[in-house]
Amino acid sequence: MGYLTTHILDTTKGIAATGVTIHLFEHMTDGQRKHIHSTISNDDGRCDQPLLEGSDFKAGVYELEFAIDEYFSKSVEVQSSPSFLNTVIIRFGISDEEAHYHIPLLVSPYSYSTYRGS
Repeated sequence: MGYLTTHILDTTKGIAATGVTIHLFEHMTDGQRKHIHSTISNDDGRCDQPLLEGSDFKAGVYELEFAIDEYFSKSVEVQSSPSFLNTVIIRFGISDEEAHYHIPLLVSPYSYSTYRGS
């Protein structure tokens, strides 16, 4: 069975983003979102367990929400109020139920980037 992982890198400091709240939702066909899992990134900017695995890992459209404003508000850099990036939402599709899907987030207070990792 496949599984889903993520990690977050703070590109302003060149370090893993520790303590970021992450929510995973399934995007339903009626446009609603179903909450699946919440966690907090560890000292390596990763989750201690896969976000989705086993029989729960199904083809479909999902969203990862990263509470970036909470993370950067704890840092010493001056932030605007409200912050430019509040919550980063990445909507992605899973088509292969046997594959590993890894969604990295590279983020600063003013920009972000993602890709399908390995």
